Amino acid sequence: MIADAAALVPAARLALLGAGVFFLAGLVSGIWKYAHIAQRDDAQAPAYVDIAHRAALLYAFAALLLAQFAQLSAWSAAVNLWATALPLAFFAAAIGGYVLHGWLDDTDNQFRRPQRLGRRALPKHGLAAFMALLVIAEVGGFAVLFAGLLRAFGLL
Repeated sequence: MIADAAALVPAARLALLGAGVFFLAGLVSGIWKYAHIAQRDDAQAPAYVDIAHRAALLYAFAALLLAQFAQLSAWSAAVNLWATALPLAFFAAAIGGYVLHGWLDDTDNQFRRPQRLGRRALPKHGLAAFMALLVIAEVGGFAVLFAGLLRAFGLL
């Protein structure tokens, strides 16, 4: 990674900011997870508290990977920014959903039907639509950045 922050392209800056936010969320949710473990007889946190904690930590490192690929990509700044921002937005949305389910302690499997958020049933195809968009944004965004790296290396 380039040490001079001024030399970073906008997409890499965005990804590093995302990495910081996600890592902080992972650390704070780890405290939340431990609080549940310490208070419960079974020493278990609600499933989605645990998932939020682990996902936030993993997405922090995924954001670092996006930063590096965006920094080296041969594509334009605008293309790299979109290809970085879309996965980051869905990483954040996923973590937010996990935190919400953890806070509500309403499920141990968000895909179990009927899908619920608290006491409310979600639209029948709402989660499937979200997952389709997530796949397109995350895989598509990274594929664009990876192709940009291959192009910069003269392999594409």
